[in-house]
Amino acid sequence: MCGIYGVVSLDGTPIPHPDAAHGMAAALAHRGPDGHGEYRAPDATIGVERLRIVDLDPRADQPFTDGRCRAVVACNGEIYNADALRRRFRAFAFRSGNDAETILPLVLERGADGVTDLDGMFALAVWEPNARRLTLARDRAGEKPLFYARQGNVVSFASEIGALLEHPMVHRTLDCVALDGYLRDGYVSQPRTLFADVRQVPPAHICIFDREHTGVHPFWRPESVDVSDAPPNTVKLSQLIEQAVAKQVTADVPIGVFTSGGLDSSILACLAARHLGPHRVHTFAVGFASRSFDERPFARHLSTTLGTPFTEVEASERDLVDALDRLAGSGEPIADPAALPTVLLAAEAKRRVTVVLSGEGADELFGGYPTYVGHRLAARYAGLPEPLRRAATHFAALLPSSTGSVPVEYLLKRFVAHAASPWAVRHRAWFGTGLANDLLAGAPVVEEPPADAPGIDPVTEAMRWDYRHALPDRLLVKVDRATMLSGIEARAPFLDRHVTDAALAIAGRYHVRGLRTKCVLRRVARAWVPDIILRRRKHGLSVPVPLLLNGPLAHRVDGMMAAFERVTLFDGPAIAALVRRHRQGDFTHARGLWALLVLHLWMERWAPEVLR
Repeated sequence: MCGIYGVVSLDGTPIPHPDAAHGMAAALAHRGPDGHGEYRAPDATIGVERLRIVDLDPRADQPFTDGRCRAVVACNGEIYNADALRRRFRAFAFRSGNDAETILPLVLERGADGVTDLDGMFALAVWEPNARRLTLARDRAGEKPLFYARQGNVVSFASEIGALLEHPMVHRTLDCVALDGYLRDGYVSQPRTLFADVRQVPPAHICIFDREHTGVHPFWRPESVDVSDAPPNTVKLSQLIEQAVAKQVTADVPIGVFTSGGLDSSILACLAARHLGPHRVHTFAVGFASRSFDERPFARHLSTTLGTPFTEVEASERDLVDALDRLAGSGEPIADPAALPTVLLAAEAKRRVTVVLSGEGADELFGGYPTYVGHRLAARYAGLPEPLRRAATHFAALLPSSTGSVPVEYLLKRFVAHAASPWAVRHRAWFGTGLANDLLAGAPVVEEPPADAPGIDPVTEAMRWDYRHALPDRLLVKVDRATMLSGIEARAPFLDRHVTDAALAIAGRYHVRGLRTKCVLRRVARAWVPDIILRRRKHGLSVPVPLLLNGPLAHRVDGMMAAFERVTLFDGPAIAALVRRHRQGDFTHARGLWALLVLHLWMERWAPEVLR
């Protein structure tokens, strides 16, 4: 795990502002507190701030280059099939045991196509001085971030946007299309960012830059995996999940697991303890004073059952506000409130471990979200007589707002408002911020998807949509940013490429049956996980957002409201009306207000001129 950065000149002229690399390195120091390495030439600078995980010796610090300097490699992430690559390239003169070094002979042999042979999570850069070619690539799921900007024949790249903005050639002009998407979804969809000059390498894509053009193409697509009608092979699936965990607990530093007492993290903790021994796996959980949000009892029960060392953190309101401030300066807005306790959990985990396993990807691959149940029920709801649907809408509107964790009234209101829409429309509405489409003045008109095609399974389609979009653009961003602020590495075994292929091949009807989610994964987990965990309904890492907005963050909400009323970019009166309703007890738009507040705090740090 590292932070990588670089600036290259594709035409061979000296790079402009060469000293800007110092600022780029400093902006990424939190990602790699253990070591620094840099390749410097008049026409290129490539650097790595390293968090030492495999081979802790300084000789293993990146970037790597071969003896003839045919290629320079910098990689953020972990390559889990590094041992197999070393055996494959026995004749190569490796200088270290670092897994990232195995990328070097691979790209020398196969070029950019060698990326397809990598099993791991990665964001990598390969500079070929003689060919004057830069290659950037990201792993299949998008676990590791990578941003770039091109001005003429100068290309800069970095693991975080903040590092790119250290270069004077990268400007901070807002991308209004990306901003509109953020207001609708709560995240920015790749390849865009909130800055017009900056783009991100999409997951499972390779970007090749030379003097003539910029080429961006996928090396894998989720759609390439055919959905099977056959019942899933749970024996094979269990073997793949066990193998994924075994690969990902390999490290030369202590290992931990973020546990919630839910199914996904419990599977990881059980398998990690089985592979390493319980005393070598430290488990961590975060909770709240409110029992509605607190999952620590279940996580504590799991730890006691397994015999693992266990640390729990109680997130106070003050702690959550402090975490929000830390995230606001991290380079891009994160509208997922669960990022706050994740920051606190990572800070505590750093005291004891350097690598943690996390359950990201299990919901998208194995049907874990309640929205998938909503898609199952939508067809039945649409078949009800119109008077019954009107009555359901009226009943939902009368339900009082709740400050609890994912309250039923909230889900019901969202369901009846959008159940009759095509699956893609209702899915984004159920998952999104709930903000009006015209909240951004002069926003582009977004075309709605066409009606559902005959025979389509909305659950299967929604799961694949979430894997392609919500997972890399929201959830993995959250985990990467929150853990990297404390300099620890998060690994997601459910996103192992073999587990992913097996899960994507399973039809949605096997994952979601009636009101039950993750049916296949629950069957697989019976051999590992205690019954009390298996029987739990999905909870998720929730935060008391309505209470925060009306409590310790109220003055910041006032500042946000005043700022957005001053500028013509936003519909200030509409935002003020949302705030008033929230303070009167209508918490329906708490998710949208949270996204607006996070955006405002981000703008104060990264685009203050917009708010003037």
